[in-house]
Amino acid sequence: MMRDNTVKNSASNLPITQALKVQSGQLLPAITQALSERAYSKIVHQRISQQYREGGTEQTQESNTHITKQSSYQGLTRARHLKYGNVMIKWKLRATSDKLQSAPDLTHEISMLQALYTSQKTQVSSITPPLLAYYNVEVDTLGQSQQLTVLVMPHYKNGSLAKLLNHHVSLTHYQKHDLIKESAHLVCNLHNVGWLHNDIKPSNILLSDNLTTHADSDCIVPDLLLTDFALVQRIDQPNAINFSGGTPAYLAPERWQGQIATIQSNIYAFGIMMVEILIGKRPFNIDPQSNQSMTDWAIQHCQQPIPKLPLEYVRYQSIVDKALAKRVEKRYQSMEAVLLDLEKL
Repeated sequence: MMRDNTVKNSASNLPITQALKVQSGQLLPAITQALSERAYSKIVHQRISQQYREGGTEQTQESNTHITKQSSYQGLTRARHLKYGNVMIKWKLRATSDKLQSAPDLTHEISMLQALYTSQKTQVSSITPPLLAYYNVEVDTLGQSQQLTVLVMPHYKNGSLAKLLNHHVSLTHYQKHDLIKESAHLVCNLHNVGWLHNDIKPSNILLSDNLTTHADSDCIVPDLLLTDFALVQRIDQPNAINFSGGTPAYLAPERWQGQIATIQSNIYAFGIMMVEILIGKRPFNIDPQSNQSMTDWAIQHCQQPIPKLPLEYVRYQSIVDKALAKRVEKRYQSMEAVLLDLEKL
């Protein structure tokens, strides 16, 4: 698993390490300059995190204030471009001398998005935001030459499904049902064009600027788009890329046992998200202060029974049970089957 030191914008009021704060004060101006030279303006850095790799594993660097060849940084930056309009920029910065790629790597995400668009362009437009631009730029910062990899996509002012769920109490039953169905269609469409996302969760589903009114319910919901393809893999080549992990709160039991990602493990993550949309919280949780969080998450997913939904959502229980089945053979075998049961509701 990979852990980060993270600096977010001041509005988040989250604790940060002093070392990363010092480093960000040096590298962010260099990134701002590199983007400005490519006609980006109104640049706002929203998040920066640091990974430190030692012996082939990712670790958090707590105290060292100097960069090593195994240390890298990544972040999210909002900006404006004359051609592209308001954009969200995902970037990664690593020493040019560091030939080892950390996993997941932004170059992988860019290459997978290119392949996705090349192979199924017409269908993909309803699955993921367009890839507007990407760059590899040399910058000098933190005392050495760095390679800055940049991925540019549109910025959606409505944010993500996770942001919407923060106002869960204001969602109607119809809106929740439509959000579940739209999310299921996204995952299903991605599977149908031959790809596994492997990190399905509310923060990776964007609310586009388009609104759709559903005639059967007079319910208005935003169109949804999948984002963050860092862990994406071809369904027919599950072993081609040795990427382990994902987000622990959404990781299927078999993944904790070392098995590869499959359609069923993606369905499991969707099942977690489905419960989250319905009742405002995930079915499995751990103590955030735990010193053995990975062990605690594994126990939750592998051993804890699937919670029963409140009476008002009991009609979804059979779908949740089948999506979150501990054993793969008892789980839904396709997202089409999930959608079929959702339509029956």
